[in-house]
Amino acid sequence: MKKALLVIDYTVDFVAKDGALTCGEPGIVLEGYIEQLTKEFIDRTEAVVFAVDVHDKNDPYHPESVLFPPHNLRDTAGREPFGALKQLYHDHHEQIYWMDKTRYSAFCGTDLEIWLRARGIEELHLVGVCTDICILHTAIDAYNKGFSTVVHEQGVASFDAAGHEWALRHFENTLGAVIVR
Repeated sequence: MKKALLVIDYTVDFVAKDGALTCGEPGIVLEGYIEQLTKEFIDRTEAVVFAVDVHDKNDPYHPESVLFPPHNLRDTAGREPFGALKQLYHDHHEQIYWMDKTRYSAFCGTDLEIWLRARGIEELHLVGVCTDICILHTAIDAYNKGFSTVVHEQGVASFDAAGHEWALRHFENTLGAVIVR
């Protein structure tokens, strides 16, 4: 079965201590695991997608504008991959599909499903932030589109510990996802 790794929103704004909408330490500690897993997928020539939130400054029409402070603004350092992932992307950008997304789910309003289907991918491995927001919504869409889903517990985090725990149970018990512990 062909697999793809989706690294979702692992950016400076979502992870760095001074990020605009950071999950802080819970996100920071994921760095080594996500870096290693990304390298493994690249080494096995399996698909890697960096699905990265993008917003325009002062966009009054985006629903997140009233829910969260400005974050992952287009053409800012906040959208760069966090930590070692920045260099990894730089070194392997021809093997990593960078995909902008404007909603929680990496599928909503993007070509992700077409890109995956064209490559015969059937199993998605999810890492990044936030477990109970963008990872969750991506996993729900993956389920509804018939993809097998694997969530790496050591590769996901949130700024809401209770939401994180709830989402992990939901992935497994409601979406039938495999949780790698």
